[in-house]
Amino acid sequence: MPPCDRAAQAHGDEPSARRNRGDPHDHPHTAPPYRHRRGGGGRHRTDRTDRADHHAGTAQAAPERSTAPGFLSARELPPHPFSPWYEGEVARGLPEFPVFCLEEALPAKGAWHRQFHTEYDTGAVQVTVRTSGVGAARRLAAEAEASVRDCAADFRERYPRASARWKDYGRVDVEEGAHVYGVHTAPPESEYGIHLFGVGRDGRTVTVVAWGQMGTFEHAPVKDFRETTRTAVDKLYR
Repeated sequence: MPPCDRAAQAHGDEPSARRNRGDPHDHPHTAPPYRHRRGGGGRHRTDRTDRADHHAGTAQAAPERSTAPGFLSARELPPHPFSPWYEGEVARGLPEFPVFCLEEALPAKGAWHRQFHTEYDTGAVQVTVRTSGVGAARRLAAEAEASVRDCAADFRERYPRASARWKDYGRVDVEEGAHVYGVHTAPPESEYGIHLFGVGRDGRTVTVVAWGQMGTFEHAPVKDFRETTRTAVDKLYR
């Protein structure tokens, strides 16, 4: 953690309004997380940008940096048995397609992202957000984790004929901490989907790594993904 963030942690910062998560999905899951699109995508992106202002308006807000935080590289993702990983550029803002299970949780302000893909259906995305202070980062990480934990129930409510479950794969000890979750979705008459999520924080910066492919919990590379999550948080200020 940089010294300025440790000072901010000692003093805290002001509260911000919790955002309304809204409907979790507009269609069943059929693809890895980075390919999910909600209906009304342009309006949805604007709304998320507007809501991000609640996280930014602080009396002692840290200046926004022009350089990107550290990101994962393709070789740091869980190995795929039949394909290399390919990485995109690190880019400002949120991905074009909202991250599955986190559509309403991640603000556009202060965000950077990098997308990853394989030659098969397996894909991943990392989104990192620099908030206005340590308190805002704590709240954002907590909201992102809650969004993932609620995702399976939201999916079943949205699609009554579908099934969905989630698992808590525990804390990862790195910097201010990280947590790993899994979500399995089974839409009627469609492919099963398995997703892993890592949410972590270092100072005022929060990062989320989402991995997904067709399959079930048995196909989830949990051990490797926990190490990916550790690396993602550890690299934020490198």
